[in-house]
Amino acid sequence: MLKNITKRQWTILFTLIALLVVGYFILPISIPLILAFFTALFFNPLIRLLMRRFRFKRTLAVTIIFLIFLLILGTIGTYTTTKAIGQVVKLTENAPTYISNVETVLLNLQSDIEAFTEDWPETFVQEVETTITDNLQSLEVQIMEYIQIDNIAQMILKVPDFLISFIVYLIALFLFMLDLPNLRNKMYGMMTEQTQEKFKFMNARLAYVLIGFLKAQFLVSLIIFIVTFITLLIITPEIALIMSIIIWLVDLIPIIGSIIILAPWSLYMFLTGDLLMGTQLGILAIVLLTIRRTIEPKIMGHHIGLKPLPTLIAMYIGLQLIGILGFFLGPIVVIIFNSAREAGIIKWNLKF
Repeated sequence: MLKNITKRQWTILFTLIALLVVGYFILPISIPLILAFFTALFFNPLIRLLMRRFRFKRTLAVTIIFLIFLLILGTIGTYTTTKAIGQVVKLTENAPTYISNVETVLLNLQSDIEAFTEDWPETFVQEVETTITDNLQSLEVQIMEYIQIDNIAQMILKVPDFLISFIVYLIALFLFMLDLPNLRNKMYGMMTEQTQEKFKFMNARLAYVLIGFLKAQFLVSLIIFIVTFITLLIITPEIALIMSIIIWLVDLIPIIGSIIILAPWSLYMFLTGDLLMGTQLGILAIVLLTIRRTIEPKIMGHHIGLKPLPTLIAMYIGLQLIGILGFFLGPIVVIIFNSAREAGIIKWNLKF
């Protein structure tokens, strides 16, 4: 049977195996490089605009765009990090007080339950009370262990790894921004003229769609931030800005999103007796989740030329296969496939 396999089929088979190996083993550890490459593609139109309008050389245009990017990133990062560290320290210091408040509320609740169940069988009531007490004590121990200095120190120890990845990202970004034309020319140099035309068409289509993809992500995140900030200005204006930034950043995490911040916050307000604020935070969580799950596929479909359903399917499959990065790479793979099919590189004409 193996003798009947042609050389072309063997080539396709080994190529697919190589792509699977790369996708499974190399892709997860190459996130900084992948992000740098796509960021460079995003900034490339701005670089060409500077070169065309002001007649800058590419090195100067790249340096200007890179420095502006660093300035914006540094300003946002410094402010957010400073505020976040302050909030974490404050939370750590006040954690026993918060837990004590919750315990007081739970004790009052227990008294109300005892009054309500005074006519119930005593054995059943004691069993329920014992179970609830054990669970609450276990929860208290877990919370106190989580906010111990040792655990915070372990989180701090991970900062060097993040800094290394971040530095690699910045260096790779600068180099990609400089070498994109050379990389494109080298790729074209390995092709025939006919293949070059197909790939040029695909690249033009891909660049347009990728920019639309990034615009869609930015637009959705901007809507999330505005809705969060306006709502928190009404609910709790003192920390509206910093919490809006934190929620906006966390909301970028697929599936989990802002619910991981707003749900515990809302639950705590309910337990401390602030039913109004707890309800408002719960409604905000539902609104943000609705925006992310309904508006995002539509906006992305509009900007990248995919319908909402294929966009959502590509996001979900990418997320399940390779995690958070796959959430963004899923639609991009579909875009690349469609662009290659439109350029005639991939023949796809199934008839049954």
